[in-house]
Amino acid sequence: MQVIQQKLAGSTAQLTGFLHQPDENAHQTTLPAIIIVPGGSYTHIPTGQAETLAMAFAGHGYQAFYLEYTLLGDQTPLELAPVLDLGQAMQLIHEKADAWHIDTDQVTPAGFSVGGHVVALYNDYWSTKVADQLAVTPATLRPQQVILGYPVISPNLGFPKDAATVATWSGTPDLIAAEKHVSADNRPTFIWVTADDPIVPATNSLAYATALAQAKIPYELHVFNHGPHGLALANEQTAWKADANQPHAAHWLTLALEWLRTNQI
Repeated sequence: MQVIQQKLAGSTAQLTGFLHQPDENAHQTTLPAIIIVPGGSYTHIPTGQAETLAMAFAGHGYQAFYLEYTLLGDQTPLELAPVLDLGQAMQLIHEKADAWHIDTDQVTPAGFSVGGHVVALYNDYWSTKVADQLAVTPATLRPQQVILGYPVISPNLGFPKDAATVATWSGTPDLIAAEKHVSADNRPTFIWVTADDPIVPATNSLAYATALAQAKIPYELHVFNHGPHGLALANEQTAWKADANQPHAAHWLTLALEWLRTNQI
């Protein structure tokens, strides 16, 4: 497996990838790609967890990446900077598709916690604000679908809990309220969350799923009964405390992989 690291132009952001060499005897010469967008409250990137998530998908035949995006220490307020970083990552994957053996019709951003906020906003804005600000054609930015794990969706839905922190995210909070900007251009979306998440209320996921339903965007929503925030794989490998090893919630990965296969062209 080849490991690549690529800085994104004009940003502190970096894309790290774990790339397979396609089997010469296999029918498939290009592979689907996943871009893990980790959490960290916009203050840090948990690279160990991000790598573990990427490798979980790599083990199922994906060209797997994780994105280290713009943080509050780099820019305040953040506005859409992390969303534009994801746009640059998508553009880079399109540019390198031949060398990296990637099927550009099967690229999926997968965001967790505030990384889910980045991906949900990207899902809203890829064809409009992101394309306009990066001055590229929307076709090079289009995800096939997106995955959201215990996502932040809006600063108005319980995280963060204080106005001062919200102001560091954006001077116009409605701009980053992802459930308010769903349109016909949004892509199919897989969402999973725990009902009793004590940090990011499940109402975030429910609000985004409702907006997708109203816009007639295909989606799948799984609300598991219990688990702390930040579950990642929800197994022993990523459990940051005993209660973060949740075998029931850990089924999200199998469900997501099955869902991804149903959306393959």
